Amino acid sequence: MKVVIVYESLTGNTKRAAELMGGLLAERGVDTTVCPITGIDHQALALADLVVVGGWVDGLFFVGQRPGRAARFEAFPPIDGKRCLVYCTYAIDPGKTLEKLTRIMQRRGAQVLGGMTIKRSRLEQGAREFVDRLLQAVPA
Repeated sequence: MKVVIVYESLTGNTKRAAELMGGLLAERGVDTTVCPITGIDHQALALADLVVVGGWVDGLFFVGQRPGRAARFEAFPPIDGKRCLVYCTYAIDPGKTLEKLTRIMQRRGAQVLGGMTIKRSRLEQGAREFVDRLLQAVPA
């Protein structure tokens, strides 16, 4: 299985989660490419069996949460029919950010299988849980 993890990160938390996930997948023998949304590896994306997309929560503490820099996700290359998982990192409350990111990726043609929110104070645990769920949902 080939996995591409694409992330948008403001403070480094979402990047760190992506790197942790990439390392955990590689340890389990999964061919994984990790890249920022501003530097997508288009060849790896074209060859990917699964695309993981991650972002951060923008908005007020409990109101108006959305994927940070959502326009970058809206401009994501079309991935018609590709299986996709989404995640977002947050500090206080993710609100409906995950659902909004899911809808954006569906508009880009992805078949979104699910997603997960990861609290920024628990990145390592969240990355492990995400990878475990990923491998159960999409066996290598």
